[in-house]
Amino acid sequence: MTLPHPLTGQPFTSPVRPGTGWPDDPAAAGTPAAGDAAAVRDAAGAATSLAALDARVSVCRACPRLVTWREQVAVDKRAAYAEQPYWGRPVPGFGDPSPRLLVVGLAPGAHGANRTGRNFTGDRSGDFLYGALFRAGYATQPASTHAGDGLQLRGVRITPAVHCVPPANRPTPAEAATCAPWLDRELSLCGAALTGVLCLGALAWTAFRGAAARGGWTLPPRVPPFGHGAGYEAVAWGRPVAVVASYHVSQQNTFTGRLTAPMFDAVLSRLAATAPA
Repeated sequence: MTLPHPLTGQPFTSPVRPGTGWPDDPAAAGTPAAGDAAAVRDAAGAATSLAALDARVSVCRACPRLVTWREQVAVDKRAAYAEQPYWGRPVPGFGDPSPRLLVVGLAPGAHGANRTGRNFTGDRSGDFLYGALFRAGYATQPASTHAGDGLQLRGVRITPAVHCVPPANRPTPAEAATCAPWLDRELSLCGAALTGVLCLGALAWTAFRGAAARGGWTLPPRVPPFGHGAGYEAVAWGRPVAVVASYHVSQQNTFTGRLTAPMFDAVLSRLAATAPA
């Protein structure tokens, strides 16, 4: 069954097949899909650009539980989106190809990024995040509704620690470990322009630290535990990189007031000193 894309009207199946014309789909019909952890390591290591990495990420099938869940969500849908096609694939990174600031999240939202194919897009978490990035001068518009909606990021790239939506928003340790080589390679491909990292939530805080250590970054002897506003200075490419934590921009945090817009703006302001918009 095919349904029209909300922006383009082009029909798509759910999940979307690679190379069929979905806006900003980085993959082609023949992009090889990694089928296990070893294949993820090989595919990530062979990527010579962020665009190539994104293409390989977007067709990965290495975690059977996550593949089943993301595709089931794409078929079952939420009632409000019953007439829309769902991306239903891993969600790659998004943003500036030479970022000064990297934002690391947890995983795609079931009816946000898993539906639209772009990080923090099509849900309330995205409304909160992109609104803040727009206020800070990092985004060209405050809303992110669909891939292909014209949104561009200036000096920022956003990526999840785990690229597939997990049941109950909780990837297993094995799934996080299988996905880790994608982030490892992403850090190396971001290049020496990177001067700031914002980690959204405890899982992203831990995942980034592991990726930085494996990538040969110099970390302080004692990295502080996760907490909103926690931070430290790492060294990569011979330059300091500021690493700062924030509570995740999930509705659970923003609707309850655990994370407010002024709190998040303050974290972005700290990073703007090292990664100006």
